[in-house]
Amino acid sequence: MFLVSGLILLLSAAILTLVLILIPGPPRIPTERRRPVDDDSISTVSRFAGSATAVLERYLSSRDLKLYSKESLELAGLRLSQADYIILVLAGGCVGSLMGLIAGGPALALVFFLFAPPAGILFLSYRTGKRRAAFDQQLSDTLQLLTGSLRAGHSILRAIEAAAVESASPTAEEMRRVVAETSLGKDLLSALNDTATRMINEDFTWIAQAIQINREVGGNLAEVLDQVGDTIRERSEIKGQIKALAAEGKFSAYILMGLPVGIILILLVVSPGYMNPMFGHPLGWGMMVVSVIFMTIGGLWLRKIIDLKF
Repeated sequence: MFLVSGLILLLSAAILTLVLILIPGPPRIPTERRRPVDDDSISTVSRFAGSATAVLERYLSSRDLKLYSKESLELAGLRLSQADYIILVLAGGCVGSLMGLIAGGPALALVFFLFAPPAGILFLSYRTGKRRAAFDQQLSDTLQLLTGSLRAGHSILRAIEAAAVESASPTAEEMRRVVAETSLGKDLLSALNDTATRMINEDFTWIAQAIQINREVGGNLAEVLDQVGDTIRERSEIKGQIKALAAEGKFSAYILMGLPVGIILILLVVSPGYMNPMFGHPLGWGMMVVSVIFMTIGGLWLRKIIDLKF
């Protein structure tokens, strides 16, 4: 048996060797005749999307429509035009309507499709808030980069340029914008104040004011920024403590507002006919409306209590 197995292996090896010898290799082309491969990798879908974007862009420009402004897209950190984002929103609405059609019929599909434009606005608001929060968290590191460059002998504009290179997004993008605007002739203080306004960051406003005062009066800007950085770090610690103390109140508000909805959903699953009197009688609808009003008032009240200003 072992002899037969060995003969089979030897025969297979011989056949494989012959196949490798007889198979022709790749054609050898002289170096002077070789050209780079011109592979048109653009698909039909990409061509269609590009054409649709161009048509929609011309239409929006001719009508001067701004459904999603360029400023809101930039604040959200999206490098897209208005037409690109509208096409993405419409595509998301089509996918949502298809899911709604499968799950609940034409009515739910229409609701999902109509919800797509507001969902696009909510997404931009979410991305903008997240980007501003990241900029605020990176501010302390940005100040350290600025003071380090100033102590090394660089000017404030060169220090901002170094911070743009070394920092992470979104600080790097904002610093690059400041450098670009300054190189185009805009005043440095105006560029910094515009950045503070876009990011809605009071601490960065202090940095801009410190830089302007130093340019007018003179002195050691690195030490001034160090003091501003210490103040910002102390404020950040206080913010963290306030968030930790307010987390319990926020969690309680979420539970209290989600508990009635959760109970209704559980009852609909466990006993579908139990809630029929509530949905089939005018008194039930009135009670639900009053409940929603009271829950809204309670949620706003709790939000006002835990939203501390300092």
